[in-house]
This record gives sequence, C-alpha cells and structure tokens, in this order.
Amino acid sequence: MAYQFAPAASDASSISTLLIDAARCWRSARDAGDPAQPSLTRVLRKYASEMLAPCLDSLMSLSQAALGRPLRVGDRRAISADERLLLELFSGAKNSRTCMDCGAGLATALDCALCSARIMVELARTDEGER
Repeated sequence: MAYQFAPAASDASSISTLLIDAARCWRSARDAGDPAQPSLTRVLRKYASEMLAPCLDSLMSLSQAALGRPLRVGDRRAISADERLLLELFSGAKNSRTCMDCGAGLATALDCALCSARIMVELARTDEGER
C-alpha cells in the first residue's frame, strides 16, 4: 500500500512528538475512566491541531485492539515499544499485517485509521502553515 500522506522528513520529529503526547494523554484518560476526546483536544491545542482528537482517539483504540492488550506508554525518559510501533506504523516503516497478531478485519480497520490519521495530520499542518 502506498502512503500518500507520510510525514516529510523535516516534520517527522514534531509529528512524532504530537503522536506520543496524544498516545499518553489517551492512555491516561482511559485509565482514569474519562472520555478520551476532551482530554486529547486539550493536549492537541498546543499543536493547534484540536481537530485531530476524534481521528487519534480512533487510531489509539484500534491500535490497542490490534495489540490485544492495553497500549503501553513510556515516560519522560523513554518511549515505550508500543509508542515506537505506533510511530513506525504511522510512518509506513512497518505494516500492521506483518507485525501485529490480529485478524484481517481488525488489521484493515487499523490500516484505514492510519491512513485517515496521515491525511488529517497533513491537513492540520497545512492549515497551521496557512494561518
């Protein structure tokens, strides 16, 4: 599958930071029993990317479902293996069908969520640049 909206190399670091912040926020909200999207919206505000909250909520939910266990997040010192996998899936460096042990339907849903996230991140970054 070709990834039309993979991040440009110069933007990869800021996109990675956004995705890691979102993953940690999502996990924290889920652990607290809170709805994830309002929390994600607050975190994404610092990136002027609040519109990504529903898309990233879906991506995190499907990633967790494909893992078959709760998404593990890192801390200030290091990112987790799950966060690294998320970044590799987002960038297209890894494919969910070859590195995750889930059914074809779930892998397809995750692939769609990844494509949507790539598109939405690109749109959010384009909107930000036009302001």
